Amino acid sequence: MSAILIFLAGVAGIIAWWMARQRLTSKPWLEVGLAGDAPEMQGSSATIAKLGLGIFLAVIGALFTLLISAYLSRMGGADWWAIPIPRLLWVNTAALAASSVALQWAKTEARLDRGEMLNTALAVAFVLAVLFLAGQVLAWRQLVSAGYLLADNPSNSFFYMITGLHGLHILGGLFVLGRTVIRARIIPVLTGVRLSVDLCAIYWHFMLAVWLILFALFAGWANSFVDLCRQLVT
Repeated sequence: MSAILIFLAGVAGIIAWWMARQRLTSKPWLEVGLAGDAPEMQGSSATIAKLGLGIFLAVIGALFTLLISAYLSRMGGADWWAIPIPRLLWVNTAALAASSVALQWAKTEARLDRGEMLNTALAVAFVLAVLFLAGQVLAWRQLVSAGYLLADNPSNSFFYMITGLHGLHILGGLFVLGRTVIRARIIPVLTGVRLSVDLCAIYWHFMLAVWLILFALFAGWANSFVDLCRQLVT
């Protein structure tokens, strides 16, 4: 319950900050002058796209928050044995972090209209994300080979379900990122792909943050923080 309250408070704070930046709380009927004199009020397609992505990410965040809350509630059972964390997950985490950094790099190159460097950055981000997914599958195989099967223990089931769901969201992001990579190579004017690069970067940063939380959860690092949050809420 505490994890859900913390998440909702965080979402509310992010929404308030975003609305302040996008001037959604302003009163346009009180503005003085012609509509053409306010360029910051034009080009709302990017704002709408980012708002849609923000709502989608809020839903994803709520889903993972519920799963994390269920995980924390279930781990107190007598039949719970924590699943060991494969060392490969460290490599996978580094790959996803590097992919997120590469997308931030691509975002910078798109704004500077440097097409060649943009293509390189997007390709690096795509390859690293594919390596992350391949590493996750390989980590699963290592655990199964070691005898940690899906139905043997609640901890195993939660691990495979949560990491698999996160992997599916990365796979969906790869589809969009792949389209962006292709568009960046065939469209001579980079203004047509800047929004796509921005949206991919936002999505990737969010999925990286989710994975870091999950990794800390599976590694047992988040237990003391969760206990503190419970004490504050109660």
